[in-house]
Amino acid sequence: MNERRLADNETAVLSVDGVSKIIRNRRIVDRLSFELYPGEIVGLLGPNGAGKTTTIRMIVGLISMSEGDVRVKEKSIRRDFAKAIAHIGGIIENPEFYPYMTGYDNLKQYQRMTEGITEERIQTVTRLVGLEGAMNKRVKAYSLGMRQRLGIAQALLHEPSILILDEPTNGLDPAGIREMRDYLKKIAAEEGISILVSSHLLSEMELMCSRVVVIQEGRFVTERALGSAADVDNAGRVQVIFRVNDALKAQARLARMEEITILRVSEEQRQVAVAVRDAYIPRVVGALGAEGIELYRIEEIKESLEDEFLKWTGGNRIA
Repeated sequence: MNERRLADNETAVLSVDGVSKIIRNRRIVDRLSFELYPGEIVGLLGPNGAGKTTTIRMIVGLISMSEGDVRVKEKSIRRDFAKAIAHIGGIIENPEFYPYMTGYDNLKQYQRMTEGITEERIQTVTRLVGLEGAMNKRVKAYSLGMRQRLGIAQALLHEPSILILDEPTNGLDPAGIREMRDYLKKIAAEEGISILVSSHLLSEMELMCSRVVVIQEGRFVTERALGSAADVDNAGRVQVIFRVNDALKAQARLARMEEITILRVSEEQRQVAVAVRDAYIPRVVGALGAEGIELYRIEEIKESLEDEFLKWTGGNRIA
Protein backbone atom coordinates (compact mmCIF):
# COMPACT_ATOMS: atom_id res chain seq x y z
CA MET A 1 0.00 0.00 0.00
CA ASN A 2 1.06 3.59 -0.63
CA GLU A 3 1.04 5.05 2.90
CA ARG A 4 1.19 8.67 1.77
CA ARG A 5 -1.87 8.29 -0.41
CA LEU A 6 -3.83 6.47 2.26
CA ALA A 7 -2.99 9.23 4.69
CA ASP A 8 -4.50 11.72 2.23
CA ASN A 9 -7.66 9.57 2.01
CA GLU A 10 -7.46 9.46 -1.77
CA THR A 11 -9.35 6.74 -3.60
CA ALA A 12 -7.36 4.48 -5.91
CA VAL A 13 -8.27 4.76 -9.60
CA LEU A 14 -6.78 1.32 -10.25
CA SER A 15 -6.72 -1.59 -7.79
CA VAL A 16 -5.00 -4.85 -8.71
CA ASP A 17 -6.34 -7.20 -6.04
CA GLY A 18 -4.78 -10.65 -5.60
CA VAL A 19 -4.48 -11.24 -9.35
CA SER A 20 -3.03 -14.54 -10.58
CA LYS A 21 -2.45 -16.09 -13.99
CA ILE A 22 -1.98 -19.86 -14.02
CA ILE A 23 -0.94 -21.67 -17.20
CA ARG A 24 -0.37 -25.44 -17.14
CA ASN A 25 -0.24 -25.43 -13.34
CA ARG A 26 2.47 -22.74 -13.38
CA ARG A 27 1.79 -19.38 -11.72
CA ILE A 28 2.98 -16.72 -14.15
CA VAL A 29 1.52 -14.06 -11.85
CA ASP A 30 0.92 -15.01 -8.23
CA ARG A 31 -1.65 -13.12 -6.10
CA LEU A 32 -0.32 -9.72 -7.15
CA SER A 33 -1.77 -6.58 -5.54
CA PHE A 34 -0.99 -2.88 -5.94
CA GLU A 35 -2.83 0.40 -6.46
CA LEU A 36 -2.62 3.51 -8.61
CA TYR A 37 -3.76 6.95 -7.41
CA PRO A 38 -4.84 10.11 -9.27
CA GLY A 39 -2.16 11.97 -11.19
CA GLU A 40 0.81 9.75 -10.30
CA ILE A 41 3.22 7.99 -12.65
CA VAL A 42 4.03 4.48 -11.39
CA GLY A 43 6.68 2.21 -12.84
CA LEU A 44 6.20 -1.56 -13.01
CA LEU A 45 9.64 -3.16 -12.64
CA GLY A 46 10.84 -6.72 -12.70
CA PRO A 47 13.53 -8.99 -14.20
CA ASN A 48 13.04 -11.23 -17.24
CA GLY A 49 9.93 -13.37 -16.87
CA ALA A 50 8.67 -11.46 -13.83
CA GLY A 51 5.16 -11.21 -15.29
CA LYS A 52 5.02 -7.48 -16.13
CA THR A 53 3.46 -7.82 -19.59
CA THR A 54 1.12 -10.59 -18.40
CA THR A 55 -0.04 -8.29 -15.59
CA ILE A 56 -0.66 -5.41 -17.99
CA ARG A 57 -2.56 -7.68 -20.39
CA MET A 58 -4.82 -8.84 -17.56
CA ILE A 59 -5.46 -5.25 -16.44
CA VAL A 60 -6.66 -4.22 -19.91
CA GLY A 61 -8.59 -7.46 -20.50
CA LEU A 62 -6.45 -8.90 -23.29
CA ILE A 63 -6.10 -12.13 -21.31
CA SER A 64 -8.26 -13.53 -18.54
CA MET A 65 -7.36 -13.69 -14.85
CA SER A 66 -7.18 -17.06 -13.10
CA GLU A 67 -7.75 -15.49 -9.68
CA GLY A 68 -8.41 -12.08 -8.18
CA ASP A 69 -9.81 -8.98 -9.82
CA VAL A 70 -8.87 -5.58 -11.21
CA ARG A 71 -11.03 -2.58 -10.35
CA VAL A 72 -10.92 0.63 -12.36
CA LYS A 73 -12.74 3.56 -10.75
CA GLU A 74 -14.49 0.93 -8.59
CA LYS A 75 -15.68 -1.00 -11.70
CA SER A 76 -14.62 -4.64 -11.97
CA ILE A 77 -12.81 -5.81 -15.10
CA ARG A 78 -14.29 -9.27 -14.46
CA ARG A 79 -17.93 -8.30 -13.84
CA ASP A 80 -18.35 -4.92 -15.57
CA PHE A 81 -15.74 -4.94 -18.31
CA ALA A 82 -17.23 -2.28 -20.62
CA LYS A 83 -17.57 0.34 -17.87
CA ALA A 84 -14.17 -0.47 -16.37
CA ILE A 85 -12.21 -0.44 -19.63
CA ALA A 86 -13.81 2.88 -20.63
CA HIS A 87 -11.54 4.55 -18.05
CA ILE A 88 -8.33 3.06 -19.52
CA GLY A 89 -6.21 4.17 -22.45
CA GLY A 90 -3.13 2.21 -23.38
CA ILE A 91 -0.42 1.14 -25.75
CA ILE A 92 0.56 -2.50 -25.40
CA GLU A 93 3.72 -3.15 -27.41
CA ASN A 94 3.64 -0.94 -30.56
CA PRO A 95 0.92 1.50 -31.69
CA GLU A 96 -0.52 0.56 -35.09
CA PHE A 97 -1.76 3.09 -37.65
CA TYR A 98 -2.68 3.34 -41.33
CA PRO A 99 0.70 4.47 -42.73
CA TYR A 100 -0.72 6.01 -45.92
CA MET A 101 -3.06 8.27 -43.90
CA THR A 102 -2.10 11.44 -42.05
CA GLY A 103 -1.86 11.58 -38.29
CA TYR A 104 -5.03 13.65 -38.23
CA ASP A 105 -6.95 11.17 -40.40
CA ASN A 106 -5.84 8.31 -38.14
CA LEU A 107 -7.27 10.11 -35.12
CA LYS A 108 -10.46 10.89 -37.07
CA GLN A 109 -10.79 7.19 -37.85
CA TYR A 110 -10.64 6.41 -34.12
CA GLN A 111 -13.16 9.21 -33.49
CA ARG A 112 -15.64 7.51 -35.84
CA MET A 113 -15.41 4.29 -33.82
CA THR A 114 -15.82 5.91 -30.41
CA GLU A 115 -18.75 7.98 -29.20
CA GLY A 116 -18.31 11.38 -27.60
CA ILE A 117 -14.94 12.42 -29.08
CA THR A 118 -15.13 16.02 -30.31
CA GLU A 119 -12.96 17.92 -32.77
CA GLU A 120 -11.85 20.07 -29.83
CA ARG A 121 -10.61 16.95 -28.02
CA ILE A 122 -8.53 15.95 -31.06
CA GLN A 123 -6.90 19.37 -31.03
CA THR A 124 -6.32 19.18 -27.26
CA VAL A 125 -4.51 15.83 -27.31
CA THR A 126 -2.54 16.89 -30.40
CA ARG A 127 -1.19 19.89 -28.49
CA LEU A 128 -0.61 17.81 -25.38
CA VAL A 129 1.78 15.44 -27.18
CA GLY A 130 3.39 18.16 -29.30
CA LEU A 131 2.25 17.02 -32.75
CA GLU A 132 0.49 20.19 -33.94
CA GLY A 133 2.94 20.66 -36.81
CA ALA A 134 2.85 17.04 -37.99
CA MET A 135 -0.83 16.12 -38.12
CA ASN A 136 -1.09 16.68 -41.90
CA LYS A 137 1.89 14.44 -42.64
CA ARG A 138 1.43 10.78 -43.53
CA VAL A 139 2.26 8.47 -40.66
CA LYS A 140 4.76 6.54 -42.81
CA ALA A 141 6.93 9.68 -42.70
CA TYR A 142 6.81 9.82 -38.89
CA SER A 143 9.81 8.97 -36.74
CA LEU A 144 9.42 6.24 -34.12
CA GLY A 145 9.08 8.87 -31.42
CA MET A 146 6.34 10.67 -33.35
CA ARG A 147 4.43 7.41 -33.83
CA GLN A 148 4.68 6.73 -30.10
CA ARG A 149 3.30 10.18 -29.35
CA LEU A 150 0.50 9.72 -31.86
CA GLY A 151 -0.32 6.44 -30.10
CA ILE A 152 -0.54 8.27 -26.78
CA ALA A 153 -2.76 10.94 -28.38
CA GLN A 154 -5.11 8.22 -29.63
CA ALA A 155 -5.12 6.54 -26.19
CA LEU A 156 -6.11 9.88 -24.60
CA LEU A 157 -8.92 10.78 -27.00
CA HIS A 158 -11.73 9.28 -24.91
CA GLU A 159 -10.47 11.10 -21.76
CA PRO A 160 -9.41 8.07 -19.71
CA SER A 161 -8.49 8.19 -16.02
CA ILE A 162 -5.55 5.80 -16.51
CA LEU A 163 -2.91 5.51 -19.21
CA ILE A 164 -1.08 2.17 -19.42
CA LEU A 165 2.13 1.93 -21.44
CA ASP A 166 4.24 -1.17 -22.00
CA GLU A 167 7.85 -0.16 -22.82
CA PRO A 168 6.94 3.25 -24.35
CA THR A 169 10.60 4.26 -24.84
CA ASN A 170 11.64 1.01 -26.52
CA GLY A 171 13.79 1.77 -29.57
CA LEU A 172 13.91 5.52 -29.01
CA ASP A 173 17.16 7.47 -29.10
CA PRO A 174 18.20 9.53 -26.04
CA ALA A 175 16.47 12.67 -27.33
CA GLY A 176 13.28 10.70 -28.02
CA ILE A 177 13.37 9.12 -24.56
CA ARG A 178 13.69 12.50 -22.89
CA GLU A 179 10.90 13.89 -25.05
CA MET A 180 8.62 10.97 -24.15
CA ARG A 181 9.40 11.40 -20.44
CA ASP A 182 8.58 15.11 -20.56
CA TYR A 183 5.27 14.55 -22.35
CA LEU A 184 4.17 11.84 -19.91
CA LYS A 185 4.89 14.11 -16.95
CA LYS A 186 2.98 16.89 -18.69
CA ILE A 187 -0.01 14.59 -19.29
CA ALA A 188 -0.11 13.51 -15.63
CA ALA A 189 0.14 17.11 -14.43
CA GLU A 190 -2.25 18.81 -16.88
CA GLU A 191 -4.84 16.06 -17.38
CA GLY A 192 -4.65 14.54 -13.88
CA ILE A 193 -4.27 11.13 -15.51
CA SER A 194 -2.62 8.25 -13.65
CA ILE A 195 0.07 6.48 -15.68
CA LEU A 196 1.31 2.91 -15.26
CA VAL A 197 4.46 2.29 -17.27
CA SER A 198 6.77 -0.69 -17.63
CA SER A 199 10.34 -0.18 -18.78
CA HIS A 200 13.77 -1.78 -18.61
CA LEU A 201 15.47 1.65 -18.36
CA LEU A 202 15.93 2.15 -14.62
CA SER A 203 17.45 5.60 -14.97
CA GLU A 204 14.38 6.73 -16.90
CA MET A 205 12.06 5.30 -14.26
CA GLU A 206 13.89 7.34 -11.62
CA LEU A 207 13.43 10.53 -13.62
CA MET A 208 9.83 9.86 -14.67
CA CYS A 209 8.01 8.03 -11.89
CA SER A 210 6.78 9.09 -8.47
CA ARG A 211 6.76 5.45 -7.34
CA VAL A 212 7.84 2.02 -8.56
CA VAL A 213 6.25 -1.38 -7.93
CA VAL A 214 8.75 -4.26 -8.15
CA ILE A 215 7.65 -7.80 -8.99
CA GLN A 216 9.63 -11.02 -9.36
CA GLU A 217 8.40 -14.45 -10.49
CA GLY A 218 4.92 -12.96 -10.64
CA ARG A 219 4.91 -11.87 -6.99
CA PHE A 220 4.96 -8.45 -5.37
CA VAL A 221 8.43 -7.72 -3.96
CA THR A 222 8.25 -4.11 -2.79
CA GLU A 223 7.25 -0.61 -3.72
CA ARG A 224 9.35 2.51 -3.35
CA ALA A 225 8.63 6.21 -3.57
CA LEU A 226 11.03 8.11 -5.81
CA GLY A 227 12.25 11.67 -5.33
CA SER A 228 12.95 13.44 -2.05
CA ALA A 229 10.55 11.26 -0.03
CA ALA A 230 12.54 8.16 -0.97
CA ASP A 231 15.72 9.49 0.64
CA VAL A 232 14.26 9.76 4.14
CA ASP A 233 14.25 6.78 6.54
CA ASN A 234 11.42 5.75 8.86
CA ALA A 235 12.66 8.14 11.55
CA GLY A 236 12.64 11.07 9.11
CA ARG A 237 16.42 11.15 8.79
CA VAL A 238 18.68 11.55 5.79
CA GLN A 239 22.10 10.00 5.38
CA VAL A 240 24.97 12.42 4.80
CA ILE A 241 28.77 12.37 4.61
CA PHE A 242 30.81 15.11 6.28
CA ARG A 243 34.30 15.56 4.80
CA VAL A 244 36.53 17.12 7.44
CA ASN A 245 40.19 17.65 8.30
CA ASP A 246 40.08 15.20 11.24
CA ALA A 247 37.57 12.33 10.97
CA LEU A 248 38.29 10.83 14.39
CA LYS A 249 37.90 14.16 16.18
CA ALA A 250 34.64 14.75 14.27
CA GLN A 251 33.42 11.26 15.22
CA ALA A 252 34.09 11.97 18.92
CA ARG A 253 32.19 15.27 18.77
CA LEU A 254 29.21 13.86 16.84
CA ALA A 255 28.96 10.88 19.21
CA ARG A 256 28.08 13.31 22.01
CA MET A 257 25.18 14.81 20.06
CA GLU A 258 21.59 13.62 20.21
CA GLU A 259 19.57 12.53 17.15
CA ILE A 260 22.67 11.43 15.25
CA THR A 261 23.60 7.88 14.27
CA ILE A 262 27.18 7.43 13.07
CA LEU A 263 27.16 4.99 10.15
CA ARG A 264 30.85 4.76 9.32
CA VAL A 265 34.13 6.64 9.67
CA SER A 266 37.05 6.74 7.23
CA GLU A 267 40.19 8.27 8.71
CA GLU A 268 42.04 7.87 5.40
CA GLN A 269 39.35 9.67 3.36
CA ARG A 270 38.61 12.05 6.24
CA GLN A 271 34.90 11.27 6.13
CA VAL A 272 32.17 10.65 8.69
CA ALA A 273 28.84 9.25 7.45
CA VAL A 274 25.80 9.81 9.67
CA ALA A 275 22.02 9.54 9.72
CA VAL A 276 20.49 12.81 10.92
CA ARG A 277 17.30 14.82 10.60
CA ASP A 278 17.53 17.36 7.80
CA ALA A 279 16.68 20.26 10.14
CA TYR A 280 19.44 19.17 12.55
CA ILE A 281 22.30 19.56 10.03
CA PRO A 282 22.98 23.28 10.80
CA ARG A 283 23.54 22.30 14.46
CA VAL A 284 26.04 19.68 13.39
CA VAL A 285 27.92 22.22 11.28
CA GLY A 286 27.97 24.65 14.21
CA ALA A 287 29.20 22.00 16.64
CA LEU A 288 32.03 20.93 14.33
CA GLY A 289 33.09 24.54 13.81
CA ALA A 290 33.03 25.26 17.56
CA GLU A 291 35.33 22.27 18.08
CA GLY A 292 37.84 23.69 15.56
CA ILE A 293 37.08 20.98 12.99
CA GLU A 294 37.34 22.19 9.41
CA LEU A 295 34.38 21.15 7.23
CA TYR A 296 35.05 20.88 3.49
CA ARG A 297 31.98 19.19 2.10
CA ILE A 298 28.53 17.85 3.01
CA GLU A 299 27.24 15.17 0.64
CA GLU A 300 23.91 13.34 0.81
CA ILE A 301 24.10 9.57 0.40
CA LYS A 302 21.68 8.37 -2.25
CA GLU A 303 21.37 4.79 -3.39
CA SER A 304 20.39 4.54 -7.04
CA LEU A 305 17.29 2.69 -8.16
CA GLU A 306 19.58 0.26 -9.97
CA ASP A 307 21.43 -0.59 -6.74
CA GLU A 308 18.18 -1.12 -4.89
CA PHE A 309 16.68 -3.16 -7.72
CA LEU A 310 19.63 -5.55 -7.65
CA LYS A 311 19.15 -5.99 -3.89
CA TRP A 312 15.43 -6.62 -4.23
CA THR A 313 15.76 -9.17 -7.01
CA GLY A 314 19.03 -10.84 -6.06
CA GLY A 315 20.89 -9.46 -9.07
CA ASN A 316 18.51 -10.68 -11.78
CA ARG A 317 18.54 -8.68 -14.99
CA ILE A 318 15.66 -6.34 -15.67
CA ALA A 319 13.65 -6.41 -18.88
